[in-house]
Amino acid sequence: MANPSPGFARNPSKELTIERYEGEVVVRAGGDTIATSRKALRLSEPPYPAVFYIPFADVDFAKLAKTTHSTHCPYKGDASYWSVLPAGKAGENAMWAYEAPYDESAAIRNHAAFYPDRVTITAG
Repeated sequence: MANPSPGFARNPSKELTIERYEGEVVVRAGGDTIATSRKALRLSEPPYPAVFYIPFADVDFAKLAKTTHSTHCPYKGDASYWSVLPAGKAGENAMWAYEAPYDESAAIRNHAAFYPDRVTITAG
């Protein structure tokens, strides 16, 4: 592997699954639609709640502003953040993405995730 995850090297039994979500996922904030996708991925990483990752192509980046905030996950890599402008203060750093994820999580490259307590996420 070119970019292996140090987390999986230390803990190879860690459960992390990424699968295609068959329905539609819609993200809204402040009355605006931020993202709509029928190509979302569902990442499951117990004990955390499952997270939808939406392809960048289905996200309205005109309603976002990239920030300098970042976090690190030993299984997925370094996350970049965007504020969701229509959500106001609640939208600060409300969207994240792994722009160069570790090999084991490569499927979520160019996909965005949102905090469900800062925007409204509807899946159906």
